[in-house]
Amino acid sequence: MRLANIDNRAALVIGQDGAEKALDLASASDGRWGPGLPEVFRDWAEVTAWAAEADVPAEQLVPVDRARLGAPSPAPRQVFALGLNYRAHAAESGFTAPTDLPPVFTKYVSSFSGPDTEVVLPPGGNVDWEIELVVVVGREARDVAEADAWSYVAGLTAGQDLSERLTQLRGPAPQFGLGKSYPGFSPQGPWLVTPDEFADPGDLELGCAIDGVEVQKGQTRDLIFGIPRVIAALSGNVTLHPGDVIFTGTPAGVGMGREPQRFLRAGERLDSWIAGIGELHQTFVPAPAAR
Repeated sequence: MRLANIDNRAALVIGQDGAEKALDLASASDGRWGPGLPEVFRDWAEVTAWAAEADVPAEQLVPVDRARLGAPSPAPRQVFALGLNYRAHAAESGFTAPTDLPPVFTKYVSSFSGPDTEVVLPPGGNVDWEIELVVVVGREARDVAEADAWSYVAGLTAGQDLSERLTQLRGPAPQFGLGKSYPGFSPQGPWLVTPDEFADPGDLELGCAIDGVEVQKGQTRDLIFGIPRVIAALSGNVTLHPGDVIFTGTPAGVGMGREPQRFLRAGERLDSWIAGIGELHQTFVPAPAAR
């Protein structure tokens, strides 16, 4: 099943490869589910069971307008993000790969956006790219065993953990949450895909390119802490709630790790993808001149 956020209404997505059509969930279920995404995640097991048996009326299907898409889980109670979760990225960042839980921080919900956006570059900043597989939690999770962790996953989506490195690394202690949460710094989508849609949800190709030049490419099988281990570790510390969002980390190839360092510039386009999920498209514009 694929679920989209269209104008903050939950919609099932039918079809693929540019021919996707949407079915408004609240309308199709006679108001039983939705219309908002948070309500859908609270009833996730019932929604997925209903969707598996539902007859899709062709007359209710409409072409997907990507300009109307928002983040698949637009109002999570909690947002988690993991750092240094690929060995090559840890090395390019100058750190030893974690053996315990990787660094965990947050991205604030005010930075969330849909898959196709224009992002304003903060003045004087060094904005970097980080393609990431994003997990949305499907039911309350506390002290979950790794063997059971996938049953707590509603689905997977693509995300960019855009990062303004000067703010992020400003002392006396790093400001990860602030540096990674400017407006538009957490594009996600284009939709949520349930784990059963993949041959292996733990091994997906992901990457991104700037103006057509590939800068990142990896496989999620190379995560140091895969999704089951992440959910087990996080749920051993906090309670995860339906709709919570987890950014799982980025592979090597970020701008800060290059020699010389390279950051996003106004006028550039960043295209990101995860196989079996879809693409994100961001263009970057300068901040308005100060008055």
